[in-house]
Amino acid sequence: MQLKVRLQDQNFLIEIVALKPLPLNRDFFKAFRPIQTRWMDNDCYGHVNNVVYYSWFDTAVNTHLIEHGVLDPISGSIIGFVVSSQCNYFAPVVYPQTVEAAIAVTKIGKASVEYTIGIFSQNEQLSVAWGKLVHVYVERQTNKPVQELPEKLKQTLHLIHATH
Repeated sequence: MQLKVRLQDQNFLIEIVALKPLPLNRDFFKAFRPIQTRWMDNDCYGHVNNVVYYSWFDTAVNTHLIEHGVLDPISGSIIGFVVSSQCNYFAPVVYPQTVEAAIAVTKIGKASVEYTIGIFSQNEQLSVAWGKLVHVYVERQTNKPVQELPEKLKQTLHLIHATH
């Protein structure tokens, strides 16, 4: 991909190189949750299907928030909608295997949060997969973004921020 830039009568050509994602180290992450694979997770190729990883992402993030008292998915006035997600895969996972889902907050906005989630085979330092999930927090009654994230939620997020 190339990008042409013109600055005061001078032309510049900038080449954007897409770098191949690499596994992330366990040390990047701040919170870990064991997840047991299930028989139904395997696909016809004999490994956990890619869609299951997104379920693990949701489970890791939302369970962390529920356990810290900042998300009530049943009756809370504020809920998080996933507006973006992606995943990079590096090694297969198969049933029966327990994996660890690890989370770190990488961006906090006024109404949104970006999480990076790593999936690790037990006792391994490098992720078998990692991805990003973005929540936009909305008022349950209106489905409109909150004006600002609640203070208790921000405090909880800062504890697992990648820079800490």
